Amino acid sequence: MDKKRIVVFIGPSLPLKEAQKILDAEYHSPVARDDIATLLKDPPDIIGIIDGVFYQQPAVSHREILKALEAGITVVGGSSMGALRSAELDYAGMIGIGTVYQKYRDGLIESDDDVAIVFNPVTHELLSDALVSMNHNFEMAEKEGVITSSDVETLYQTAKNIYYPQRTYPRVLKDSGLGEDKIKKLEDFLDKKQIDVKAEDARKVLEYIKNMV
Repeated sequence: MDKKRIVVFIGPSLPLKEAQKILDAEYHSPVARDDIATLLKDPPDIIGIIDGVFYQQPAVSHREILKALEAGITVVGGSSMGALRSAELDYAGMIGIGTVYQKYRDGLIESDDDVAIVFNPVTHELLSDALVSMNHNFEMAEKEGVITSSDVETLYQTAKNIYYPQRTYPRVLKDSGLGEDKIKKLEDFLDKKQIDVKAEDARKVLEYIKNMV
């Protein structure tokens, strides 16, 4: 059997070295407008979309993903831009994977602001935190009795009101107005049990593609 050509668009959601350990693929930088259209000149068998640009330059269009699907290419998405586009295009055959995809699909989150972050373009080091991961961790803290459901709502609204490049846990906690004792308990919880939902979903996308081939 011929080896399938797999192209994956990835960036800050998961370190490249970790991604390469999971799946042998051709890795590209976060997807932008016309990147998939360009790929169609020499089409791969499978396209994985994890990360993509949102505000820095035009985002990948629905039209080019639809053209890839029409050309018989399997397109799998999750974690960040991949989750957003797969929730919008799963009706057409794009495969969505993971928690963030499910939240978009079910209307629990709607804005690209929920997954947008800023990162160092050279090292891909995260310089802000994703709202979708923040809220997941706040909800986990509530389940463990660290904070109340009212606190979760306060924290979410506080984070939502901070422009995404400045959205970090320290900034959100400082601006939230929660008491010092509660903030200290929450900080301790986050230090020990914080989960990066986007990274988890990125791994799931890569594992899914690996199992396909």
